Amino acid sequence: METKGKVLMQKYELGRLLGQGNFAKVYYARHLGTGQSVAIKAIDKDKILKVGLVDQTKREISVMRLIQHPNVMQIYEVMASKTKIYFVMEYAKGGELFKKVSKGKLKEDTARKYFQQLISAIDFCHSRGVYHRDLKPENLLLDENGMLKVTDFGLSALAKCKHQDGLLHTTCGTPAYVAPEVISRRGYDGDKADIWSCGVILYVLLAGYLPFHDSNLMAMYRKIAKADYKFPTWFSADVRKLLSRILDPNPSTRISIAKIMENPWFRKGLNSKSAKSKTAIKESSLVDVDAAFGPIENSASTEAPRPMTKPDNLNAFHIISLSSGFDLSGFFVEHDQKEEVKFTSKYSASVIISKLEDIARHLKMKLTKKDGGLLKFEKSDKGRLGTFSIDVQLFEFNPSIHLVELTKSSGDNLEYQKMLKQEIRPALKDIVWAWQGDQHQVQLQQVHSI
Repeated sequence: METKGKVLMQKYELGRLLGQGNFAKVYYARHLGTGQSVAIKAIDKDKILKVGLVDQTKREISVMRLIQHPNVMQIYEVMASKTKIYFVMEYAKGGELFKKVSKGKLKEDTARKYFQQLISAIDFCHSRGVYHRDLKPENLLLDENGMLKVTDFGLSALAKCKHQDGLLHTTCGTPAYVAPEVISRRGYDGDKADIWSCGVILYVLLAGYLPFHDSNLMAMYRKIAKADYKFPTWFSADVRKLLSRILDPNPSTRISIAKIMENPWFRKGLNSKSAKSKTAIKESSLVDVDAAFGPIENSASTEAPRPMTKPDNLNAFHIISLSSGFDLSGFFVEHDQKEEVKFTSKYSASVIISKLEDIARHLKMKLTKKDGGLLKFEKSDKGRLGTFSIDVQLFEFNPSIHLVELTKSSGDNLEYQKMLKQEIRPALKDIVWAWQGDQHQVQLQQVHSI
């Protein structure tokens, strides 16, 4: 079915392979009825189920359906077979913008043209409550006319994903492009985080290299946290001023998209006419997102039922953080004030949650389950510093490996440290594989080999 010349679903003639990843392959294809060129992303259902990426894939489909903009890759249709899910999307003949940059820096006018289109797309996404969270040149494609197309919304978040504090809390993205507040993991504004990434992209387009780069990952994070970078001599004064306001490590004072769009350098040569996106394949062809995954969920019905509170998927930042040598929190919190501990477990989420429930009963604390694998321990009586509570977050790397984070969210830190040492850690010893920072901690290569 995925061989050149084969016909898919009696609608598309498949052509050459355009690219592939761990879970999907992308093909050039032609619509038999209209002759329109498209790209078809074929995703292996079984693989994404095994690594817990079903929800992420559903979110990507939903977001792409929501965002209809000339500078955002359009999804025309979603189809499913028993083993595959197919995204039918725009065909970006020009390939990745990254390929252009890899050959060297762009002229200022050319870089500005792409930056204008990027900001227009991200402004529209934000107006629809969508935050991309993984903006980089590799996720910016070009069509046959050189028009920029934002793609890969697999790590995107919707406004409804915000916590009660109005912020997002999932650490994700590509390290060199990620905002400092995302690394700090204290919550971040999706708008401001995307703006920072756009600034890094503009710098790369103009310079031909990254503003924050170091062979040592920790050294690079230090540079990002302090916005420690230098402008090349060929950067104009106007673009330096704009980038200084975008690459502001303080999100509260970082420039907004509205202000960027008012900037004189940004507005130079701006074409107010918006190109119309192709719609030869009607949007009504899109199927129900959940229906496309039906065979997955049916085939998994013989497994033990998952808990009501489903863990979030473990990402690269959490894998890195399993090593005490790569613990990023030290950049933002003094070691003697750290209020977060982590451990890995080979037990299922249901077993981990059951153990936490036992601990809550023993400590006479209320345990509340929330969405995304978040639980909260809370004392009914107030202490000297108010109500004492602990947040517990579960992350799933695969069904047999979980990362669990415990964070004091309110109350006395001394009480928290005492409770951890005398009550919680001893009670968890039966299910803990390794505590972060322990000398006998699991090696990173063991995690990567899974």
